[in-house]
Amino acid sequence: MTETVSVNAATKSYRKVHALTEFSCSLNEGETVALVGHNGAGKTTLIKLMLGLIRPDLGTVRVLGEDPAAGQFAARRRLGYLPENVSFNMALTGRETLSFYARLKRVSPDAVGPLLERVGLAGAADRRVGTYSKGMRQRLGLAQALLGRPRVLLLDEPTTGLDPALRRSFYEIVAELRADGATVLLSSHALTELEGKADRVVIVNRGTKIADGTIEELRQIAKLPTRIRVSLADCEAGRVDDWIGRTGAWKRVNGHMLEIDAGPGEKIGLLRSAASSDAPVTDLDVVPPTLDELYAHFLGAGEPPR
Repeated sequence: MTETVSVNAATKSYRKVHALTEFSCSLNEGETVALVGHNGAGKTTLIKLMLGLIRPDLGTVRVLGEDPAAGQFAARRRLGYLPENVSFNMALTGRETLSFYARLKRVSPDAVGPLLERVGLAGAADRRVGTYSKGMRQRLGLAQALLGRPRVLLLDEPTTGLDPALRRSFYEIVAELRADGATVLLSSHALTELEGKADRVVIVNRGTKIADGTIEELRQIAKLPTRIRVSLADCEAGRVDDWIGRTGAWKRVNGHMLEIDAGPGEKIGLLRSAASSDAPVTDLDVVPPTLDELYAHFLGAGEPPR
């Protein structure tokens, strides 16, 4: 993989507030990375370092092989950024706004119409931004971030204000960019929607990286139990009680459903029991630890995984 972003032992403080402490990570070409952490964990500071808006007190940051704070325009043209709270001139139309940013980035004005179409704003392109809903302004912000086919795209809470249909459309765009070789960093609190969307997850707590890996790798490190849920067949209560007594400490969810939390070494045995011919089971679901549960685990652990 080709490395596009490298952060090496970066430390940044604001007077007595330590925003980042010896933070290191790398992002690669054609990769979508989820950056997660509570408010004040250091996510926005990290993004500002990558954008070159601030410099680290210690350590180094390289984006596309260059120091982003050096102000080299060629490098910044290849960066895209969507802040959490977008702000535009309310008197301009959507088309005028995007045309303004295209000129700043020295992108052909021919790109404006297709981008507005891509984010679903073609029908509102000539309306003033002041008449846009929050979700529409967020889509305009995404179009601005996509100008010039950026090689590194930094998105801070990108789906804020988007309805479910537009969120699906947004992640389709992210998948297209990834397939085209772009690096996409998603900073978000919406952990559930990130599952299946990110190649890697970086968890930040108090300015320190406490976990970094694919969701499957984090599951292996955390060793959290897998939830197995079964639907019961219509049969005598005695048969169900006998099967429960032989197979494990199942808990009743309701009259026709049981569940159990299976440790890493128990899962296969429990699944075999639930799938055996004598089991009073008509269906089963396997629910691995979610990103929410992994986040809570690593946040509680307090130490980076080894």
